[in-house]
Amino acid sequence: MNYPEESLKRHREWRGKLSVTPKMEIKSREDLSLAYTPGVAQPCLEIQAHPELSYELTGRWNTVAVVTDGTAVLGLGDIGPEAGMPVMEGKCVLFKAFGGVDAVPLCVKSKNVDDIVNTVALLEGSFGGVNLEDIAAPRCFEVEQKLQARCSIPIFHDDQHGTAIVVAAAVTNALKVVGKELPRIKAVFSGAGAAGTAIFKLLWSMGLRNAILCDINGVVYPGRPDLAADPYLRELAELTQPSIRQGGLAAALEGADLFVGVSAPGLVTPEMVRSMAPRPILFPMANPTPEIMPDLALSAGAAVVGTGRSDFPNQINNVLAFPGVFRGALDARASRINEPMKRAAAQALADLVGDRLSADYILPAAFDPAVCPAVASAVAQAARESGAVRP
Repeated sequence: MNYPEESLKRHREWRGKLSVTPKMEIKSREDLSLAYTPGVAQPCLEIQAHPELSYELTGRWNTVAVVTDGTAVLGLGDIGPEAGMPVMEGKCVLFKAFGGVDAVPLCVKSKNVDDIVNTVALLEGSFGGVNLEDIAAPRCFEVEQKLQARCSIPIFHDDQHGTAIVVAAAVTNALKVVGKELPRIKAVFSGAGAAGTAIFKLLWSMGLRNAILCDINGVVYPGRPDLAADPYLRELAELTQPSIRQGGLAAALEGADLFVGVSAPGLVTPEMVRSMAPRPILFPMANPTPEIMPDLALSAGAAVVGTGRSDFPNQINNVLAFPGVFRGALDARASRINEPMKRAAAQALADLVGDRLSADYILPAAFDPAVCPAVASAVAQAARESGAVRP
């Protein structure tokens, strides 16, 4: 199938992938009086007296806003909020199909952090959570942090944390395949943007300690001149304290057990793979062309390889995470999505593989019906245990 051509044809037919469908019918005067005036006044008054009742008397309990400014859309880059709408509608469809969550696309026509934050924060009372989507780094970090400070509902940037959860699950099982442990391995990251930062931070919270991050300017290290204006990269540099400063990705990969790529095509060569530790794990996830193609990595000695593509084994697919994460957060009426909840989601995904674990099967399939319930249950439990629920 020619997917671009067929998708364009279908989008012309659909004229939007979402519609509003009432849960109740209005067939009589009584129906009208219950759904609207005069009957609707009573739930309004109840919510006025007790705002938390909005979770019981409206659809807020199961509704998420999918928010973008259109600056980092699906590898297309800064295409604007209107052009980002088909992707946001698609994300909302995935929320419903995989998690039973109602989602509303909100494409904000501003690149100003405070504009985006104010827009979303003022709409907080309409939603049970907010999924930030396709907002370019480093703006996405500031938007998320400011919204978390202002809002009492979960704020979750899927490009960061959804990716990190699935990668963490993949790393957990890949390490089992090769017989290694996270605190004792050397990991190298290519790409220190939204996804790379979140993946590193989640693995760090799970016990990773020996890591080197590389960006377009080479190894990220304390004191690198261009980091003066980037507090987010400075934080990563201080955490890693890398053993090298020169040589870039090739030097960093020498003796490494794990490679995580969220950067650009073709950056890793077979020679680099051969310089890694025995039985290395590689997750080259640049899309659509990874940092190294799986066949090349495997022929150079890789033990486990995963990419973002569906035409190779071990696809790193965010749909494994975000529907269940929000389902669990909404069910627990969480006020935020914290590190324990993310770790619980990753572990639940890893555990689902069970006895089927192999070098070509480290993650459950995206359409496995057990995925969302397992992740949701683990996230809800972690929310309650970590005190991340609304009173």
